[in-house]
Amino acid sequence: MTESLADIPVSELKGVGAALEAKLHNLGIRTLQDLLFHLPLRYQDRTRIVPMGSLRPGDECVVEGEVKLADVSKGRRRSLLCRLQDGTGMITLRFFHFSAAQKNTLKVGARLRCFGEARTGANGLEIVHPEYKRVESDDLVPVEAYLTPVYPTTEGLHQGRLRALTEQALRYLDKGALQELVPPALRQGWKFPGLDNAVAYLHRPPVDADQHLLLDGLHPAQRRLAFEELLAHHLSLLKLRQKAREKGAPELSGNGELKARFLAQLPFPLTGAQARVSEEVAADLAQAFPMLRLVQGDVGSGKTVVAALAAVQTVESGMQAAVMAPTEILAEQHFINFSQWLEPLGVKVAWLAGKLKGKARKEQLELIRSGDARVVVGTHALFQEEVVFSDLGLVVIDEQHRFGVHQRLSLREKGRNGELAPHQLIMTATPIPRTLTMSAYADLDCSIIDELPPGRTPVNTVVIADNRRDEVIQRVRNACQDKRQVYWVCTLIEESEALQCQAAEVTAETLKETLPELKVGLVHGRMKPAEKADIMAQFKSAALDLLVATTVIEVGVDVPNASVMIIENPERLGLAQLHQLRGRVGRGSVESHCVLMYHAPLSKQGRERLSVMRETTDGFRIAEKDLELRGPGEVLGTRQTGVMQFKMADLQRDSDLLVRVKALASQMHEWPDCAESLVQRWLGRGEDYGNV
Repeated sequence: MTESLADIPVSELKGVGAALEAKLHNLGIRTLQDLLFHLPLRYQDRTRIVPMGSLRPGDECVVEGEVKLADVSKGRRRSLLCRLQDGTGMITLRFFHFSAAQKNTLKVGARLRCFGEARTGANGLEIVHPEYKRVESDDLVPVEAYLTPVYPTTEGLHQGRLRALTEQALRYLDKGALQELVPPALRQGWKFPGLDNAVAYLHRPPVDADQHLLLDGLHPAQRRLAFEELLAHHLSLLKLRQKAREKGAPELSGNGELKARFLAQLPFPLTGAQARVSEEVAADLAQAFPMLRLVQGDVGSGKTVVAALAAVQTVESGMQAAVMAPTEILAEQHFINFSQWLEPLGVKVAWLAGKLKGKARKEQLELIRSGDARVVVGTHALFQEEVVFSDLGLVVIDEQHRFGVHQRLSLREKGRNGELAPHQLIMTATPIPRTLTMSAYADLDCSIIDELPPGRTPVNTVVIADNRRDEVIQRVRNACQDKRQVYWVCTLIEESEALQCQAAEVTAETLKETLPELKVGLVHGRMKPAEKADIMAQFKSAALDLLVATTVIEVGVDVPNASVMIIENPERLGLAQLHQLRGRVGRGSVESHCVLMYHAPLSKQGRERLSVMRETTDGFRIAEKDLELRGPGEVLGTRQTGVMQFKMADLQRDSDLLVRVKALASQMHEWPDCAESLVQRWLGRGEDYGNV
């Protein structure tokens, strides 16, 4: 049996010593399979000699001619200049770094073949530091037979060396060393080329290859590899899901008595979407394996009530529920809501956050450990080792994209002595495009709350340049005189939180001077949690008219009387974040406005973003556009990107493959060895993120 390329180290190749092997390892290349899956970024056409008379600036090409002039120019930078002529025209070769030996080679009368990019110079077109070789006039030196690949590389590893190593590795393809891991029964009827043909084509495309297709990543050979990579990724997430299901989970069916009392005391009826999603969650909780459900709902769609119903069912079944949020402001909001809903029903709610210290912390930890607290609300402090639950049955995680996969899975271990895994309900108000849901969250079932509660008004969005600031301030004055409240959000392009806070402080002072009749508050990330909470409480109780803030108010603050939001420099934020911020207004029955006050000039992408915000309040449409503009790693949040780094696939470009990938992945369980090898081939050690 032929040895698999996945088992042959690159050190087997001729010319690979320890130093070169280390450089290849820097690129993630350890085996011959890694080397063949290290694909070109683009291609150069060295397959024909181009007449100099037809060259245009920007052309990358091969030219051949005779040196008519060779001279050292003593201008601002000393350089060696050669004038090369081929009968149709002339071009200058310029070398800033040259040796005496080079100067002797490039003398008048020498015949050269060169490759490089033609640029506009002082005396017509020139190529700076071309690749070149001498050819004798009566020799017929062949040009390249294939397009020349340009690979991603690292310091000290040149293109020529990578091409030579790849050439050696390609010889193994003839021996059948690159295995087809998708079983023949599943490959029937598909239009893709074979794997070895696809790989060979991409490293050595023929002269007539469609370079536009290759550059766009849409060539059938590229699609073949993208399909296999997406399949491997999907299989790894299904494996993660299977692993989670192997652990038993408590069957939380409840008797419905507490649920009936909970619903009776709510001041509003559930929407149809809330009722539907709650039923899906209730059915999952009653099963003997862990629920892994993602609930998506636009800002203000009422996800918290769905989470509370799941917690009630858990408590009814004699177990504890934990609710975790990414920020103290949001966690505190949840704590207030859950306490108001559940304490009157005799259900004790505990609170745990990083700021809780000393005696108060010990008290809360004891309530959790003893089981007196049936519902526990907190931040990532709930992950800590000292937090011991009496009998944890459900974990609710809000704004999942703020936590890594590791953190989400580590909460599993907080179940009953690690033997039973708690059910997991994951919520997000950042609508996730279907493309990402099918790939990044393939280990989860998904529910969508696609209906806003009655009484919510759509937000009217206006885009305005910051040279009309006075008009905007007048708008703020008018709104506050009408007994409405206003948010003013400051953003800065610098990542520095200190500078953001400083900008907010300056803005707050300016607005206090300009609008002395208004009560202005300030909240930013560097304030102590207690200060922030105090300011937010004042704003919520209408003791403040205007709240100046950094983006800390992005999630979870509910002030129905706030009907205007001003966002400065909105072009510096992602669409999802803008949508989240805008969701802070329009929570009551009064017409609400969001003013996006940009700084001119806007980039093309900035213009696109703001026009999408003006045109729609549909979170899913905004999310799709965000994915298109920023790519999957950004949309999912940086902590998730470890899961999303593809070598060949592109979620946006290859989204049409996902339906077939999903169908095929569900059939692969009949070939477990092939599935395992596929995951190893594409994710390798990266797949360990699931094993926490």
